[in-house]
Amino acid sequence: MNSKSIKPIFIELFPDKNFDYNARLKYSAKFSDYNANIKLSKARGNLVISLSRKWKGVNNEITKGLIQMLLIKMFVKNEKAKMMNTMDTMNIDLYNNFIRSLHLSVPKDNIEPELKRSFDRINDKFFYGQIEIPNLVWGEFSKRKFADYNYHTDTVTFSKILRNQNVELIDYIMYHELLHKKLKFKSSNNRNLFHSTEFRKAEKAYPNSKELEKLLSKLSSNSRKKRLLFGLFR
Repeated sequence: MNSKSIKPIFIELFPDKNFDYNARLKYSAKFSDYNANIKLSKARGNLVISLSRKWKGVNNEITKGLIQMLLIKMFVKNEKAKMMNTMDTMNIDLYNNFIRSLHLSVPKDNIEPELKRSFDRINDKFFYGQIEIPNLVWGEFSKRKFADYNYHTDTVTFSKILRNQNVELIDYIMYHELLHKKLKFKSSNNRNLFHSTEFRKAEKAYPNSKELEKLLSKLSSNSRKKRLLFGLFR
């Protein structure tokens, strides 16, 4: 896949639109694995699609699906207009299936001991030990996002706000993120749904989930107050 591929993919998606851009496809080491973005300079007419170097060597039909997703994100604002024809949807489906399967080949060599203990508890209790362990790491101190599952790297990153907290909170967050790993995401109208009805139902089935949500909300609120006071009086 190269820069010359962008124009025919664009025309295939948007046969009624003119392609008046200087298109460039580049591979960058600045991205995390299998990440990508698209940028358009309207003044200069430059359209740049940047892909992680991990995309080099990936099947062209899969990469085409990724480029289609990026072009749709850039050029289609009307949600109803995002319905594509069967051929286009096939490539996007190939891309989504590729992302869903990445965890099978990703090395699991970055696992924090404290988080592994939580994983073992949750995996045994709720998933019958059937979930393959992902990478489990501590990230930045975030009071808004307690954790995140990255499909590209098969990694659950936990906010440091949870460090030294009650293990029940860590386990609850672990359960939420492992649901993402297990259920993946649903694709519809070229959009990905990460919190499906099935996901929400499974999430609510966790014991004392309402009480734990309140504790997490309180933890986030208290953290904001402490940081505000620190900023005012230091």
